[in-house]
Amino acid sequence: MNIPKKIMIADDDPGIVDAIEILLEFEGYQVTSTVNGATVLDMKEELPDLLLLDIWMSGEDGRDICKKLKQEDITKNIPVIMISASRDIKASAIAAGADDFLAKPFEMNDLLNKIKKFTE
Repeated sequence: MNIPKKIMIADDDPGIVDAIEILLEFEGYQVTSTVNGATVLDMKEELPDLLLLDIWMSGEDGRDICKKLKQEDITKNIPVIMISASRDIKASAIAAGADDFLAKPFEMNDLLNKIKKFTE
């Protein structure tokens, strides 16, 4: 019996969070979500196996959050897939330490394939 992988979604668009949450739970993942980037930085226990991080969140830049996560021993090994409606910031997402990047709107299969790459 496999323990379900934990995925955390950080995105301030509730519609996107809901859609991704439903899909991932259907696929057998355990999902948590937040609309607040600061919550991601407060993680101490119950760390996710993967983080889906939106680049633009209510006043916070996901790239800054990603950089901070990658500097902390406790969170530096969590794969981060950054998502953004802006395709031209992939390079800056990767530069901030993101492990992968997905431009919105995306196909759910593309998202699942990227998640599987980091969680299997």
